[in-house]
Amino acid sequence: MKNSTDKVALGGGVGRGRKARSKGNRNHAERGHSLADNVLQLIWQEHQISRAEIARRTEMSRSTVSEIVDSLLKAGLVAEVGAGPSRGGRRPIVLEFQDEARVILGVDIGATHVSVVLTDLRGRELVWREKRHPVRSDPQGTRLLVMDLCDECLVAWKRSPKRLLSIGVAVPSPVDPVNPEWLSEVVIPNWRGRSELERLHQKYDVPVYVDNDANCGALAEHWWGAGRGIEDFIYIKLGTGIGAGFVLAGELYRGVAGAAGEFGHLPIDPEGPRCVCGLNGCLATYVGASALKERAEALIDQYPDSVLRNGKPAVPAIEDAALSGDDLAVRVVSEAADHLGTAVVSWLNLMNPTMVVLGGGLSRLQDLILEPIRDKVKRCTLVDAAATARIRTSELGPRAVAVGAATLALESAFADPQLFRRKPRPEVRT
Repeated sequence: MKNSTDKVALGGGVGRGRKARSKGNRNHAERGHSLADNVLQLIWQEHQISRAEIARRTEMSRSTVSEIVDSLLKAGLVAEVGAGPSRGGRRPIVLEFQDEARVILGVDIGATHVSVVLTDLRGRELVWREKRHPVRSDPQGTRLLVMDLCDECLVAWKRSPKRLLSIGVAVPSPVDPVNPEWLSEVVIPNWRGRSELERLHQKYDVPVYVDNDANCGALAEHWWGAGRGIEDFIYIKLGTGIGAGFVLAGELYRGVAGAAGEFGHLPIDPEGPRCVCGLNGCLATYVGASALKERAEALIDQYPDSVLRNGKPAVPAIEDAALSGDDLAVRVVSEAADHLGTAVVSWLNLMNPTMVVLGGGLSRLQDLILEPIRDKVKRCTLVDAAATARIRTSELGPRAVAVGAATLALESAFADPQLFRRKPRPEVRT
């Protein structure tokens, strides 16, 4: 099962506009596939293009281009949509990439929820399903819920499930590129190190790709959101905990063992609270939904007039109270923003990216913490280039991770376009 597209694999391949296959010695068949792959990607990138323009851009003969295009037409990936403008001769027939020729499921397995999105090949949401669930303590129930929500998306789409190309899954754990089916027993111990995502492959008979949730959020922002056109940025996911995904030189950076981006375990205070990782004072003990609740409970006796005194403070209540100016909630959020700002400054000084994107489930609080972080960056970064890094909120919001999981599968398909030609599985009616 190691890195096998037949079962479960770590997603990854090429970024937007990059060639999927390296040059080298190929036999005739491999070269033919590579040419077809390049044509497919070019049509996808351009949305609409003529055969003549493809020949000009790829420096292929028109007969070769026509042969390739004919195969793409038969596969339903491309359609002829009328005549384009003339350059002096006959008006060329325009080809259009068919975004719904295949669909992809993106699954976000969070700490307390499961979300599933069905997207087309342009990353557009077709169907969305989401449900709260105790993911950390109920691995079996979570696996069943994932499949139920995937089924619901396919049924709601009301078209043939044979069009399903692949599935991407985001998990709240580092993902080892050698063993992507393994999960961290430190982060989610009840799962005992096994995702068992091969069940998705067995049920739907399509490739399944898995990556860390913050990495998927970063990928979504890079392809479709705030990070479009940005070669170097950090995506910070604020949810139950906190994580980060790094895009460096236009590519998602995972590290040697897939552990890059464990932002929540930056040491903030060695004398601070105990973290789930076994250390003290990690950023995750100060920032994130769990940290906000714990801090509000610790301070509540000091604020007798706070609206949060009625029962244990829940995150939605803290968000509401902070937005309305409640002193306790504002203090809790301000402290979290200060700690987060310290961590952001450290990464800006270390990595010098163009942008920091704040995303995740605590989307309503992002505007409250944005300005404090920006102020701290201006005061504490070492050089002007770091101080001028843009700090902004996600364009995709809480749905970024599920969309990113689908994007992970899409990126992997363009890295190995033979998947587009894969024979569809027999249709199963439910």
